Amino acid sequence: MSDLYSVSPSLLRPFSPPPRLLMGPGPITVDPRVLRAMSAQLVGQYDPAMTQCMNETMALYRGVFKTKNQWTLLVDGTSRAGIESVLISLLEPGDKILVPVFGRFGHLLCEIAERCGAEVHKIHKEWGEVFTPDEIETAIKNVQPKMLAIVQGDTSTTMLQPLDYLGEICARHGVLFYSDGTASIGGNPFETDKWQLDAVSVGLQKCLCGPSGSAPITLSEKAVAAIRKRRHIEAGIRTENHVEGSGRRIASNYFDLGMIMDYWGEERLNHHTEATTMLYGARECARILLEEGVENAIERHRIHGKAMAQGLAAMNLKLFGDQTNKMHNVVGVYIPEGVAGEAVRSSMLNDFGIEIGTSFGPLHGKIWRIGTMGYNARKDAVLQTLTALEAVLRRAGHSQTANAGVDTAMTIYEGEQQ
Repeated sequence: MSDLYSVSPSLLRPFSPPPRLLMGPGPITVDPRVLRAMSAQLVGQYDPAMTQCMNETMALYRGVFKTKNQWTLLVDGTSRAGIESVLISLLEPGDKILVPVFGRFGHLLCEIAERCGAEVHKIHKEWGEVFTPDEIETAIKNVQPKMLAIVQGDTSTTMLQPLDYLGEICARHGVLFYSDGTASIGGNPFETDKWQLDAVSVGLQKCLCGPSGSAPITLSEKAVAAIRKRRHIEAGIRTENHVEGSGRRIASNYFDLGMIMDYWGEERLNHHTEATTMLYGARECARILLEEGVENAIERHRIHGKAMAQGLAAMNLKLFGDQTNKMHNVVGVYIPEGVAGEAVRSSMLNDFGIEIGTSFGPLHGKIWRIGTMGYNARKDAVLQTLTALEAVLRRAGHSQTANAGVDTAMTIYEGEQQ
């Protein structure tokens, strides 16, 4: 008699992913040192070694974020988990939030804020442009929001929104200032304290050289005070010594930053079982960045991003967007007329083992997005990608000067070494 629930014998073989060079907008090829760190055996969640690792991770990420914030920790989940934890913990139903939208991920902030019950106000820029401080301040005066929420680097457009003047504007108007720095931190300047940010959330899978699955965040004292007003202790662990906040309970249990802070704090109030393997990986991502030096890592991303962008331009390809406000770590390039964009991506992947990205919304099918970030912000990865893309484009009928992309990139590298 056959087993109705049997599976194909092929499914019983271990999964073995093919070798890939991930040169899209993320995720990226993970640094082997991070993979090694993540292969370590688990310890119990209250083992002294575990709590030591958590404390060390908090300290390391203060260096990554450039902050003295005590509450700098991990949310277990992808970068979107970090976004949701910040918004649902700081926004109550009816609160006003202002979101400047210049790409797909501004729309994501709006959707999550709407699900929190906030009153969402948006201002828009054409994809490929960024906002001026005056435009944002004018909107703040008109809306009078509780929070300004903005993406620093939006990979859908490759643009980098300047943040340096916005903290002062928010402080002057009594507005909480939050940014999603997932795509930009580690490869572009990011100054949490200097720019007066109240909350920042990021992910590991871009310039931090890691896998998706952990969301480092940092919170100012102003943000912490707002969260503490909504503090809630689960009935199963509450004692007579615990004092609840007077505000509305945060709508999510898992993303309740008050409870997560209690878990990462000295009392270690149980909230969830920490994703230990991701903790190891996140710690190693921060350690690698600080060992290299944040400024050195930013400069590395600048050089390799410049070599990639100018190499692509030399291949008779038009770059997308305002190049003065482009992220160092990803470039958008228009798909040439008469060239099938998805066929090129397919050939790059299947013939050369290199992944480049498409885009979303109004840019879908119009541009490719090519990344030089994290572990892949290096010379050999740039030159391999330019060489392969030239070969595929030549076969697709695109007119270009032979070897122009690689020659231009090599000239950039020679100039940067002088």
